[in-house]
Amino acid sequence: MFEMLFRHAKLIFVWGVLVAILSAAVSLLFPWQYSAESQVLIISRDRSGVDPYTQSKAAERIGENLAQVMQTDDFMQKVMTNPSASFDKTRWENLTERKQKKQWQKDVTGQMLYGTSLMKITVYSTKNDVLPLASAVTETLTAHGWEYVGGDVAIKTVNQPIVSQWITKPNILLNGLLGFLAGIVLSSAWVIKYKRHLFGF
Repeated sequence: MFEMLFRHAKLIFVWGVLVAILSAAVSLLFPWQYSAESQVLIISRDRSGVDPYTQSKAAERIGENLAQVMQTDDFMQKVMTNPSASFDKTRWENLTERKQKKQWQKDVTGQMLYGTSLMKITVYSTKNDVLPLASAVTETLTAHGWEYVGGDVAIKTVNQPIVSQWITKPNILLNGLLGFLAGIVLSSAWVIKYKRHLFGF
């Protein structure tokens, strides 16, 4: 079987390249989105005199909770009504409630950087809109995050949002690579099936 595949390696490779090009071309049909990343520092104001390690672990648990809170309807509404928000809100307002929530959860994410008390906020949107949206999300979290986890917490922005240089979604390179692998697998399967059917082995 491996000898058979080796003899048709050129054909298999060509089909892999063709499927990769097709996958990359299809990706270009989807809306292009950039990402913007910012970081906030979570400080647990514990007055009981606990050690720094325990405070760091407490900050991590708070960050995990905030990451989930950022994807809720309540937090989304706080961002939408932020007085300084200047991003385009119609992309969510024209959706049904269910689709609006799913879209928000795709567009706004939070991730705790363990061992640092830092939380990374990642926002996805169009090139001209991603920075205003990321700024509004970060500002809302620092201003209202304590409401979700208690008043003994301080949230401070330590890195302002920075926009990616290249398109983040869709991932054209990844889709092209997956298309290449899919083309290799499918063409290899076709070669094996065709040759076995032709020669009866």
